[in-house]
Amino acid sequence: MRGDETADRPAAIRQVSRVVLLDPDDRILLLHGFEPDDPSDTWWFTPGGGVEGTETREAAARRELAEETGITDAVLGPVLWKRRCSFPFDGRRWDQDEWYYLGRTDRTATDMAGHTELERRSVSGLRWWTAEELSAAHETVYPTRLAELLRTLLDEGPPSAPVLLETERA
Repeated sequence: MRGDETADRPAAIRQVSRVVLLDPDDRILLLHGFEPDDPSDTWWFTPGGGVEGTETREAAARRELAEETGITDAVLGPVLWKRRCSFPFDGRRWDQDEWYYLGRTDRTATDMAGHTELERRSVSGLRWWTAEELSAAHETVYPTRLAELLRTLLDEGPPSAPVLLETERA
């Protein structure tokens, strides 16, 4: 089988927890990712990753946040959004069911020492963004409506129930 056929073969749905982490100034923390085989293919995304073993979605969110950012004192709030997505990355297709938790922290210093081998090959840094900076950005950000979603969150507070976002397929 050729490598490009492998990237299109669907895998099992991966359960993922993500964190919309806000600092005291309501800035959101995003990671800058890239395709390992093509560093010019870049995007920004929220901290998070796959649920492991029998851990809960919330436990996965806390673990991933600590591993990817070094932040361990975040206060997690409700699930804000849920979405399904499918995308090629690192030679395979990823099909994910993602839950986005609200997180708050007073700590803005980050530490990427806990990154996995794949993250070391595909994440170039982290950055705190204001809602205005995110709205003005011309870079790719996931989920694609994050600037609008963040603005609504800051203006109206968390939704009473998780909002189901449109499925994204790349």
